Amino acid sequence: MLFFMICLPSITLAGTLSFIGEARWVTVAKVYDGDTFKTRNGEKIRLLGLNTPETRHRDEPGQVGGKKAKEALSKLILGKQVRLRFDKEKNDRYKRTLAQVWMRDGLWVNGWLLKKGYAHVYTFEPNVRWTKKLLKEERIARTQKLGIWNTSRFKLLNAKRISGKNIGQFRVVQGKLTKVTGATGWRFKLGKLYVSIPKAYRKRFRKPPQLKKSQDIIVRGKIRISSKDRFFLTLYSPADLELMNGY
Repeated sequence: MLFFMICLPSITLAGTLSFIGEARWVTVAKVYDGDTFKTRNGEKIRLLGLNTPETRHRDEPGQVGGKKAKEALSKLILGKQVRLRFDKEKNDRYKRTLAQVWMRDGLWVNGWLLKKGYAHVYTFEPNVRWTKKLLKEERIARTQKLGIWNTSRFKLLNAKRISGKNIGQFRVVQGKLTKVTGATGWRFKLGKLYVSIPKAYRKRFRKPPQLKKSQDIIVRGKIRISSKDRFFLTLYSPADLELMNGY
């Protein structure tokens, strides 16, 4: 009898969940924005490994691309059944379920949003299982300058052109290596931007980046200003660093 129950195909009824190993199916009842939705049973899902521009919220104005991302996700998944898959940490500090999402026809929703330029990669340890694939999809949109990559707010930022208006922004920055601080590559400079990998996070990289003078580099993170009035950015994961000539 037990064997018969295990071998039964999964049946998903509206408003219920069906568990399949690490995955389960849910029905989408509401889309909050381009990366968050609610299931029919009230569970709030946050798409894992990416971020879309913010939509208007109370007194906060929406960011460019936020409305389009929400509309695109709504058209794709609202009222439909989707499959959730998880990484090591399944919930964030807001108690939302973190998931990679698939449609019935096999479309990977997270990857689709990135490939179409509705989102940028936004991933943290230990949830890095899909990071390489996510970055691959983002690069397609970046190269073709689709969606957010064709706006002044989110397009690749030249490290030489960073200014005070960029402070506090999460940006993807491109530039040529101009300086390496110390004997290793844990600290370096691109144009006006000083970049560092703190000791607490270096084990994630396994070894210092193999940097070459004038090498084209892409970094991602929040731009800040130091006590010496220098623009700086901290890397927390290998996903935050792209060395264009290999790493």
